[in-house]
Amino acid sequence: MNFGELGTGEQVSHGGVFTNDLPKFIAAADARSLRVGILGLGYVGLPLAEAFIKVGFPVIGFDVNEQKIYSLRDGKSYIRHINDDRIKAMDDTDRFSVTHDAGLLRSADVLLICVPTPINLHREPNLTYVVKTSEMIAKILRPGQLVVLESTTYPGTTEEVIKPILEKASGLKAGVDFGLAYSPEREDPGNLDYSTNTIPKVVGADTDAERQAAIAVYSAFTQTVPVSDLRTAEAVKLMENIFRLINISLVNELKVVFSGMGIDIWEVIEAAKTKPFGFMAFYPGPGIGGHCIPIDPFYLTWKARAFGLSTRMIDLAGDISDALPRSVVEATAEALDRMLGKTLSSSRVLVMGVAYKRNVDDLRESPALPILEILCRRGAKVSYFDPHVPTAEHARSAIEEVRNMRSIVYNAEALSKFDCAIIITDHHEIDYGPLLDIVPVIVDTRNATAKHQPDYFHKIVKA
Repeated sequence: MNFGELGTGEQVSHGGVFTNDLPKFIAAADARSLRVGILGLGYVGLPLAEAFIKVGFPVIGFDVNEQKIYSLRDGKSYIRHINDDRIKAMDDTDRFSVTHDAGLLRSADVLLICVPTPINLHREPNLTYVVKTSEMIAKILRPGQLVVLESTTYPGTTEEVIKPILEKASGLKAGVDFGLAYSPEREDPGNLDYSTNTIPKVVGADTDAERQAAIAVYSAFTQTVPVSDLRTAEAVKLMENIFRLINISLVNELKVVFSGMGIDIWEVIEAAKTKPFGFMAFYPGPGIGGHCIPIDPFYLTWKARAFGLSTRMIDLAGDISDALPRSVVEATAEALDRMLGKTLSSSRVLVMGVAYKRNVDDLRESPALPILEILCRRGAKVSYFDPHVPTAEHARSAIEEVRNMRSIVYNAEALSKFDCAIIITDHHEIDYGPLLDIVPVIVDTRNATAKHQPDYFHKIVKA
């Protein structure tokens, strides 16, 4: 059901197509007859496609990566926590088509932008993917379509960046001829407790009609949380991840303070968790990884500077987080010297887990990467084991030695070659028994060896 074609396919300017046809749009959403186009079929876009398909919508998936398109057409997944059976189930509905031809998106009634929004080395936003996607949409935009940005970004992006691109190139007006909304993704890869259709969707738009249209689309598969405008919705996602960054950084700082006092931070957290109100547990680690927490808060710090505002707490939390990988290496060097009388440069070190979080295969912003880099630069002979990441060839590392690494075979013979192991990512399926039996020094950044500590306290170092 293409609301903007008006029988001829001709685009019209300022004709009020979107607002006039809003009742039909909402009715079509309720009837699941809207065609949903999803631009970007990664960790956000692919589960989103699945959620819409499950409730009966036809979906067009678009990605510039042709290999992803071929995999999906073959019923194969390229994301570990989304197995092949789920892709085949989507294909079997005959409501899922995938393409790298942007022209086919013209037939979609809803266009959802799910592309990366990284930062550069100076913690400044890189909106290249958003801009290019918007320019592509502008070429095929027709009256009656609803465009929604899901990518995390700073308040004002949808209004100041996307809207002008779409309006100038198409000759159409947002809120009149087409709809524009923002609904931040809230995916948590590998989390079995929550899925796309059980996580509420925040929805913001600058007019009531656009907001109603977006709510009609998303409420088909989950609860919606409407907010007053685009900027508020953009701010919601930033606040969620800033909250996490600051609290994770705080607990990592407390780990250092308590350790200096001879206090186990993990025991403190477990006891504090028993308070039924006013406390939320966060856990220390070797750093913060993934596509959200290390990146999203700095979209706000960048935008705040444009208003002459400071974000000292966010900047400090980022500095604390950035320093963690080096502190892990320092703790490792100190443990090797104290326990084995060896220097880091004369030791063989095994990094246990390189994914940014447990039970996923994603290397984006993983703290394991700077740890591997620092170890290599300091002359250690370094290897890694990760059951989900067989090769580090796609790691964004400045060191070729890291990119050339492959996961070792996890057995007694291989473990016997190492002086030390650093537990970075605590995948659930890893059995730490052989590691503890064979490797002389264990640096545990995740408290993964907690149940073994009474028997192996002499070789475990918490970092």
